[in-house]
Amino acid sequence: MGYELHITRAEFHASNEGHEITADEWMRYVQSDPELRPFPDNGEYFVQWSGESKYSDPWFDWFAGNISTKNPDKAIVRKMLLIAQALGARVQGDDGEFYEDTSEIPD
Repeated sequence: MGYELHITRAEFHASNEGHEITADEWMRYVQSDPELRPFPDNGEYFVQWSGESKYSDPWFDWFAGNISTKNPDKAIVRKMLLIAQALGARVQGDDGEFYEDTSEIPD
């Protein structure tokens, strides 16, 4: 188990009906971002990120209108904030807290 962060347009990521990021929006964004690469072996909307991270294979996955990852480091959260801004969304943790920057993320 791990702690997930979500890119969402909803007030709470798990209750996003009517506020979904569509799969098509996500894949258009992926195609426009040279740092993201589809990795369909892990799912139709799963992508790997080539940015610098303490993890060897940082990733994002779209599911049910949100884009998520597990246990992100600061670099991944920074990327999530950029993606969220481009998609008119916000970054939210499993417990409902929103992230505006990376100051609350441990090194």
